Formats: sequence, C-alpha cells, structure tokens
Amino acid sequence: MAAPAGPGRFTRFVRRAARDGRLVVQPRMGFGTVGQMRAGLEAVSGIEAATIGTITVDSYTRVNDHASARLALEQGEDLNGFPLVAHGPEVTRQMLAGIATDAFPVQVRHGSALPGELFAALVAAGIDATEGGPVSYCLPYSRVPLAQAVAAWADCCEMLAGTGEPVHMESFGGCMLGQLCPPSLLIALSILEGLFFREHGLRDISVSYAQQTHPQQDIEALSALRALASEWLGDTDWHSVLYTYMGVYPRSRRGAYGLLEASAVLAARSGTERLIVKTAAESNRIPSIAENVDALEFAASVAERETSAELAGIVDSGIYEEAQAIITHTLTLGSDVGSALVRAFALGHLDVPFCLHQDNANRCRARIDGRGRLTWVDPGGVPVPQARALTENPGRLTARGLLDMLSYNERRYDREEVTGREAHRLG
Repeated sequence: MAAPAGPGRFTRFVRRAARDGRLVVQPRMGFGTVGQMRAGLEAVSGIEAATIGTITVDSYTRVNDHASARLALEQGEDLNGFPLVAHGPEVTRQMLAGIATDAFPVQVRHGSALPGELFAALVAAGIDATEGGPVSYCLPYSRVPLAQAVAAWADCCEMLAGTGEPVHMESFGGCMLGQLCPPSLLIALSILEGLFFREHGLRDISVSYAQQTHPQQDIEALSALRALASEWLGDTDWHSVLYTYMGVYPRSRRGAYGLLEASAVLAARSGTERLIVKTAAESNRIPSIAENVDALEFAASVAERETSAELAGIVDSGIYEEAQAIITHTLTLGSDVGSALVRAFALGHLDVPFCLHQDNANRCRARIDGRGRLTWVDPGGVPVPQARALTENPGRLTARGLLDMLSYNERRYDREEVTGREAHRLG
C-alpha cells in the first residue's frame, strides 16, 4: 500500500526552515525515564534555532529484549536510551503531549535490524518519523542474516505506509560503520535504501551522509548525493541529512567543537537541510541535556554565518560516477531492490570495508591518503571504475596503520594549533 500523497509534518518543517535559510539541527539524544526524556525534548524545543527532537532508544530495545528493559526500569537502573516498547505507547504518547507538534517534530532513532515491535509501538504512540534501513541497521549492528533483515524491513515499511498518515523514513546508509567507507559507497547505499523504502510504499524520505576526513571531498560527496537523489528519488518528498563525524571523536572540548563547527559549515555550504549534531562529551560518556543544547546552539549559530557555496567549482574526483555505477549495477541483480541488495552482498559487489558481518565479503579496502582524503585502495568486487579506484601504492596495511586512520580526526582536531575555523577551512 502506498503512503498518503504529500510530505508529513517532519518534512514540511524541514522545508519551511530551508525556505527561511535555516539549517535544521537535531541531537542524538535518549534517556531511560519519561521525566528525563521529556525534559530533554522540552529543552531542545526551546532553543532559538530550527530544531527537531530525538528519542533514541536503549540497547535492550534495539535487540528486542524488552523484558530486560522493563526489569531495568523496575529496578531504577540507568539506560542508554528510551525503552519505548517497555514504556508502552500510551506512556510515550502522554510524554509527547504538548511537545511533538508541527513546529517541533520528533523522530525515533534506534539501530534495530528487526524493528517490527518498535515500529508498531511508535505508530501507536502517534510518532511519524524514524530512520535506519535493511542494510545500514543490519551489517554494522547485528548478526541477523541480511536476507532476514531485508524481509523484516519490507514488512515494516509497508506497515508504516499503511498508517493513513505520511511517515518519514531516513536512511542511515550514509553512515556505515561511521568511518573508513569511501564516500561513493556511502552515497550508493543511502540511495539504494531510499529506493527500497519507496518500493515498499514510503514517499517521505531523507538520504544521509556522514562527515569524513576532508572538507572538499565531503562537499563533492554531498553534491553527488543530492544530484543522485534528484535522479533516483525525484518522485518522492526527500531531503538530505549530514551527520557530524561518526568515528573516534576528539577528546578535548576545543577539538570537539572544532569538528562540530566544521560539520555545520559543511552542511550550510553544501545546501544540506538537516544536521545531526554531536557534543563535546562524545568521546567518553552519554551527553547531558545541557551539553546537547549547547552543541545545538553552537551548530545553528555557525550555520547562520555561512551561505551555500557555488558548487559548480567543485573538483570532480569521480564520487558521483562511482556511486552511480554502484547503484545501477546493484539494481540489475534482482527483480526488486531488496533481492538486489541481498545478491549484491552475496557476490561481494556491495562490500563494506572492515565490516565483520557474515554476509559482508570484507574484501575491499580503503584508506586515508596523504591529503586526508578517504579513497579506495582495492575495491574488490565493488563495480567502481578502476581508473578512479586505485590510489598510490599505500603498502601493507598494519594494525597500527588502521588505528592511525581510525583516530585521524581525533588527532587532527585535538592538536593545539588546529582549532576553530582554521581547522575546517574549505579552501
């Protein structure tokens, strides 16, 4: 069943902000108790910026262990997110009363490969926006077979499409493992998940990309993402979302805010409509409400000073070409998007570097080159043009070399001499 025509309140809000020249900023926030979660949402809604509220679920709910979540609530234990199913739809609905409105949409973020129970609960609670995907919430976070996750997500999308109101679905495909995944593969996975959502009845969609290690490369990647979304998802209501760097985060406050500033500049200059913000506490603990608010206000203030860049001047390193090739080839491998995704991973034609899931070939390799760009070393079976794929010979990858790449942005932004606007200059 197709979803109702036209965007829901989540996308309407994003579009209003974009018309007003405002970047929408959103936290990755979740607390275990109703009181904490409501207080967090109220604080975010009160910021002088275009904000969207987030309910991030806990790790028990993510894997459908709702009994453990209920026990933790009964025993007063701290949870690392909101156990929406354990609390129940009516409790969640009451918590959101007077908060979730057209002027302040709320999205559930989760990380579940099998989200059926969660989606049923959020719909019953009156929530109309969530995220994830059959690949992006299976390979990094679970041992669930990919074919099983694809089937579950097909059922879930059709359930959301049949609710009678537009439900927004955001692909997490642009954030695979958070780091060391070449931009073209991130873009292709996000577009492919968007096509999967559309195939199963959803028409209110966002596509994602996670900030990586080189601002000019990221600008090119976001331009490619938006161009490909227009081509492949042009008959849906879509927008793009950028994630502040999802890998190992700077430990110093100065470094953390330098990296956040760079992501806000990147979002504003690329024309991206929404930014998922990280805080200065990311490297060691779950951020407080005040820390989330501070990060959101900072990111919004940075974006207000920026204007969209003239994207025609971007150096073309082949990101668009590579992503288009991956998408086009994948879609030839099945009679529908879901079966094509499963077969593409089985053949190694979709392959996520350093991902240990049993359905991922893990043959391709990427690296951060001497310029700080994230590039292919060996694409394995991924169908990218070979002339673009291979960089200079990097030598044998060692464990130390991998750790150095994983900590690249942490070290870069924690260096005393790289701070503020100097650290993210796009020139």
